[in-house]
Amino acid sequence: MLQQFLAHFHQRIGLPIPSAHFIIAVSGGLDSTVLVHLCQHAGFNYSIAHCNFQLREEESTRDEQFVRNLAKQYNKPFHLQVFNTATYAQQHKLSIQLAARQLRYQWFEQLVTDTKSKLPNPSITQCFLLTAHHADDNIETLLLNFFRGTGISGLHGILPKQTYILRPLLFAKRAALLSYAQQKGLTWVEDSSNASDKYARNYLRHQVIPLLKQIYPQVDDNLLENIQRFSEVEMVFQDAIATIKKKLLEYKGNEIHIPTRKLLLQQPLKTITYEIVKDYGFAPTQTDEVLKLLHASNGSYIASSTHRIMLNRNWLIITPILAIAESTHILIEQQQSNFLFPQGIIQIKTESLAPNQPQHISTDVCIAMLDAKLIQWPLLLRPWKQGDYFYPLGMSKKKKLSKFFIDQKLSPTDKEKVWVLEDAQHRILWIVGHRIDNRFKLTPSTAQMFQIKWIPK
Repeated sequence: MLQQFLAHFHQRIGLPIPSAHFIIAVSGGLDSTVLVHLCQHAGFNYSIAHCNFQLREEESTRDEQFVRNLAKQYNKPFHLQVFNTATYAQQHKLSIQLAARQLRYQWFEQLVTDTKSKLPNPSITQCFLLTAHHADDNIETLLLNFFRGTGISGLHGILPKQTYILRPLLFAKRAALLSYAQQKGLTWVEDSSNASDKYARNYLRHQVIPLLKQIYPQVDDNLLENIQRFSEVEMVFQDAIATIKKKLLEYKGNEIHIPTRKLLLQQPLKTITYEIVKDYGFAPTQTDEVLKLLHASNGSYIASSTHRIMLNRNWLIITPILAIAESTHILIEQQQSNFLFPQGIIQIKTESLAPNQPQHISTDVCIAMLDAKLIQWPLLLRPWKQGDYFYPLGMSKKKKLSKFFIDQKLSPTDKEKVWVLEDAQHRILWIVGHRIDNRFKLTPSTAQMFQIKWIPK
């Protein structure tokens, strides 16, 4: 087992072991206890970490004490984190399982970061977390992903290496780990919740897989071979997807623009579409909704938890959903000359003009020239809102900004970035970067010009 462990570690993970410190996530069960024993006899530099989720009363306390004693037995540093998992799940409206997963991996990531910054040995330059996932876990993950619905990446099962997390037991079935533990005289604790079929993974383990073995006795070996095969197929697949993305996706700031006509020519359309949008939080079940956007009315959109996809004429535009801060109003006093705002820098100045003389009026959309005597201070810079109106330069009638944006053919995402400058009487002086209000334009009788310059970020 030790030779297989080291061989798998070098082949699938490929790290120079002497230069790394490993934090082993230990529950106290069979799998993690075997992992500690293997790391000890392989000569790893490691410490032990345990999460107490306070979900099983005396069992949780028992497990914590067992792992603490295990660390003492091997004379290794012990890291402990106690969570109020039930409260966290209630506050975040999560299942207990998902809450526990979020809590432990948030802590693990911080623990790895903190440990790496405090490593005393200069020859130890890396820090990783080891988990005791094994081959049976891999099979269950494959089946869970398959039954829930997944892209091809869900078929490769559990990865042996993922950022700071390493899983060096994926080569071994649980039966082999049990045999090893018995041969070495190891002791461990049993989690009573593992016997309950109310969890999907346990139901697969206790009910579904045994039934499948009655029909296909080698089903576990076949599924493990499929995992390897799917992993290799995924490599070829992802190379092809990367080529397609390079042709289709245009990156403009924090937006991704996709020409609908080019996308419609791709085959298989649904698979390619999903592979594009899944990186932005969209589930497989939302792929059909994305495809409907290709034939929807302009401005239609769908959203994930992090992004929105919107149809703008012949383009799909993927944009992050940004939290709108409450303090988006910037007050400008008369003595100020420049200041920052989310869209860049505003510079202002006042300049005297000779009466009845020809005036050079800039055509730069980033510069506004206004009649200073018509402006009431202080000014307010803010994002535009529905119902706003102004008198566009050259017009004597007012127009709503929403109608003006349609005339200017602004995309929905461009509209969200528009700010306006208004005076103390709530009159819009300038739609920043677009048009000034006709009521404040320079005339031959203007004695003082108020100039505003916008420098986009």
